[in-house]
Amino acid sequence: MQTRRFASAMMALCLALSWLYPASRLQAAPGSVAVEKPVKYTLHAAQTWHIDLPQGARFDASALLLQPDGALLTVNDKTPGVWQIILGEGGAATLKPLDILNAGRLARLTPAKTGPWDCEGLARDAAGRIYVCDESDRWIVRQDPATGVVERLEIDWSPVKRWFSADRNASFEGIAVGGDILYVANEREIGRIILVDLATLKVRDSFQVTPIGLPARDVHYSDLCWFEDALWVLCRESRCVLRVDPRRRAVTAQFDYFDIETARVNAYAHPYPYGFVEGLAVDTHSIWLCVDNNGFPRVADRADRRPTLWRCDRPDRSGGTPTTPGPAVGPGSVER
Repeated sequence: MQTRRFASAMMALCLALSWLYPASRLQAAPGSVAVEKPVKYTLHAAQTWHIDLPQGARFDASALLLQPDGALLTVNDKTPGVWQIILGEGGAATLKPLDILNAGRLARLTPAKTGPWDCEGLARDAAGRIYVCDESDRWIVRQDPATGVVERLEIDWSPVKRWFSADRNASFEGIAVGGDILYVANEREIGRIILVDLATLKVRDSFQVTPIGLPARDVHYSDLCWFEDALWVLCRESRCVLRVDPRRRAVTAQFDYFDIETARVNAYAHPYPYGFVEGLAVDTHSIWLCVDNNGFPRVADRADRRPTLWRCDRPDRSGGTPTTPGPAVGPGSVER
């Protein structure tokens, strides 16, 4: 009898609570994000270029940046400088060096470095200033092309230092500017996206997003892009691009490129289990991907050690059919 009375009382309590706090009125806890189902797409290469090596020297294309005028820029992680990729006929592309953040421009800063220049991410702000992140020393450098002024951003990383590895090759791998925020991708060990206020150069917070249904030993962020008020995140180990709502820190769409990179005509002969795509750019109709092949040759042509650039039609814009809706996911952990 007492058990039935207790059950009846609990049922009455639940009904009362459901009346007082219906689902439509429930609010997420501070710092948490409402759950949603992202959409998954499969990318297909609409165009392919192989980037000719400058003077035959190894070139590790480690970022992409699409300028407002359509110019496509990249960096080489073996030597400082920004290069424009000139798209040619017949699937070949060439590189044009620009007078931006090259060895001469960075000479004043070089004596303070403890490691070699390892230029990775590439970004542009609304004022037209160009940013590059250096992986070996966790530096962010910036040049104003209009004035030629070059500076290192003095950022205190201590609020997010616990995510950093002692491995100099597991550091800053991608950057993007969205409004007054600089987004910095800590590549791995532990993968983390850091938000820096450009006005104060203070770290605001950090968060992590992960691919849908593609488990990996650790998230490998290899580039970032800002487009259409969204943060686009390149995950090289899972071979996909994530579109992220920057306010909710939640994945809204995933674009898989596994079939592109692993196709025999595109694959590189290397012993590693992860992907080599390290450049990402997005425009209204396309997703651009660039391979840092680390000097390895292509499987289909062992004499060809050129990086590869792919332009993929955006399936979310070209009427593509989603592969499948992903499971309900939030943003991972959020640090305030």
